[in-house]
Amino acid sequence: EVQIVESGGGSVQAGGSLRLTCTASKFTPDDTEWGWYRQVPGNECELVSKISFGHNAYYADFAKGRFTVTQDNSENTVYLQMDSLKPEDTAVYYCAAEHGSFGTVKDGILPDESEYNYWGQGTQVSVSS
Repeated sequence: EVQIVESGGGSVQAGGSLRLTCTASKFTPDDTEWGWYRQVPGNECELVSKISFGHNAYYADFAKGRFTVTQDNSENTVYLQMDSLKPEDTAVYYCAAEHGSFGTVKDGILPDESEYNYWGQGTQVSVSS
C-alpha cells in the first residue's frame, strides 16, 4: 500500500521558517513527481511547488524567493523549506506524489491536482502577524 506521510507543520510568527517533509512508500526516486499544494478553507487548492528527478522545480509566484523544494533521493523524501513566512501563507499544506514525471512547467501550464493519485494527510501551517 502506498503511503504518503507529511510532517513539519506548526505555528510561527511572520518572518519565521518551517520545513515540511514528505516521504512516499513504494516509489523510486527517479520515478516520482512530487507536488506541494496548500488550501485555505473556502478556497481552492493551489499548487505551491513541484519537482521531479531531472527537471527544474516549479514555484508559484507567491513562493518564489521564499520557498525551496529539494529531494533526498536516498530516502525518497522531499522537503519544502519555507522562509520569510507571511500570515497569508497560513493554510493546510499537502504533499502529493505520482509515478513518472510531469516534466518542467512550460508556458505556465500547471498540472491539475487530479493528476496526482497519492496524497498526504495534510499539515497545518499557521503564521501569526
